[in-house]
Amino acid sequence: MPADPPSNPFPPDYALARGRFLKEAEAAGADLSAYLHPLRGARGEELAIDVAVLRPSAARAALIVASATHGVEGFAGSGIQLDLLLGRRRWLGELPVALVLVHAHNPHGFSFVRRTDEDNVDLNRNGIEFGAGLPENPEYDELHPLLLPDDWEGPAHAAARARLAQLAAERGQRRLTAAIAGGQWRHRDGLFYGGAGPSFARRSIAKLCRHELAGFERLALLDLHTGLGPRGQGELIHAGPAGSPQQRRLAAWLGAEPTSSDDGSSVSTPVRGTLDQVYRRGLLERPERPTDGFAAVVLEFGTEPLAEVLEALIGDNWLHARGEPHSELGQRLKARLKAALFGSDAAWQGAVLERSRQVAARLAAGLAAG
Repeated sequence: MPADPPSNPFPPDYALARGRFLKEAEAAGADLSAYLHPLRGARGEELAIDVAVLRPSAARAALIVASATHGVEGFAGSGIQLDLLLGRRRWLGELPVALVLVHAHNPHGFSFVRRTDEDNVDLNRNGIEFGAGLPENPEYDELHPLLLPDDWEGPAHAAARARLAQLAAERGQRRLTAAIAGGQWRHRDGLFYGGAGPSFARRSIAKLCRHELAGFERLALLDLHTGLGPRGQGELIHAGPAGSPQQRRLAAWLGAEPTSSDDGSSVSTPVRGTLDQVYRRGLLERPERPTDGFAAVVLEFGTEPLAEVLEALIGDNWLHARGEPHSELGQRLKARLKAALFGSDAAWQGAVLERSRQVAARLAAGLAAG
């Protein structure tokens, strides 16, 4: 009999998440590989992007499920991956589709309870072509001092919040959010920083595309995220250009459900340098060179209201740029960040697992159909 999914697959920390993932993947007979991070984790543990491949002998298609692109979001993503792994025979059945689990794109952020990596890089803004020059974001440049005040519980923070509220009223909250979250490449100590070059994760993904994903003709990437949308609901967001063959392929598999930040139908604002672009370039370096054969979708689970999520992100960024992470204030800000991106209640967790199983099953069926 296939193993039942665990009663609570969600981990308390990165080290336990990785240990359980590797144990269950090995027991399932997966081919395992690891891209070791050069740094150690919050408890001195080894950090790695771990890849587990479960491939039926006839499989020419693969469903890639990735977690912790934004490190702290791995508390949800890792649990979803474990649930899908242990319950795979129930939702995947005998379909000739490989399951590729990429555990923790950003292990450093997962371990240290940060959204960004060790260089404060947002991996979902790191996929730009750096040789073509860095994009400009003048609106963010204007907002940067307000997003990184001199203090957190003093007059500078209060003044910054008041000014941001005034700008939101004048310009509209959506425009302000787009300026903040769209990505910026100038302020290393700022929010949504895209980096000065390819990150550890980006370099590792390029390698796994050539190795672990070799031989597959059709691939779908399901990237797991939290923090946007109504609490407990999972929005499917097409990751790629609007009107592309990949978007049409997703529509064939998932109907009209996937939204797009490009046309304003998504809760997400338009973003440059997303990680799906890294996968696309990496796959094009293989002999198979799939183009229409690859599609990517984000599954974004809502947690708290957007204003609270953004304030938690601002607080954590301030903490690592100006504060002391091990202080009492630091611990409060860390707890606030995790609560903003992970639901600890059974209702949220149950909804997240059920939705993920449904989406994974639909993507696998689409891949099998060709």
